[in-house]
Amino acid sequence: MEDIQEGSILIRDARESDVPAIFQLIMELAHFEQAPEKVTNSEQQLREDGFGPDPRYRCFVAERESEIIGIALTYDRYSTWKGRCVYLEDLIVTERYRGSGTGSRLMERCVTFARESGAPLMMWQVLDWNSKAITFYESLGAHLEPEWVNCVLPITSERGTA
Repeated sequence: MEDIQEGSILIRDARESDVPAIFQLIMELAHFEQAPEKVTNSEQQLREDGFGPDPRYRCFVAERESEIIGIALTYDRYSTWKGRCVYLEDLIVTERYRGSGTGSRLMERCVTFARESGAPLMMWQVLDWNSKAITFYESLGAHLEPEWVNCVLPITSERGTA
């Protein structure tokens, strides 16, 4: 996939050297969601998981004047009903660039990636109180599925629970 420059913002594949900026945006999101203490990931883990021999995720960055101002982090997911899907783990634009079209451009890149990889759909989650994000996703034609409940099982012992 080639880099796409529009105006002063370049959308491109992340490089390993971008990891500190990616992690900084992850922490900015955690603060926005009032949960920075829940982040257990690290720059080292991001490097290993995204840029090692078996990458676990794909990340696109929005760059303006050599500064990373946004990211979209995706990975493959498999649906028993639909087959391969692209899962958008996070779309983050630093606060001062929200509303600049950067999020739309990152989302377009993800959609192009999903289409080129043969995925029939892209999936993600949004917090129910994040009305700006919900409005943004709905403006793209996304369908929000209120009947689904997220389940999280911490793997802390043989049985899965503490």
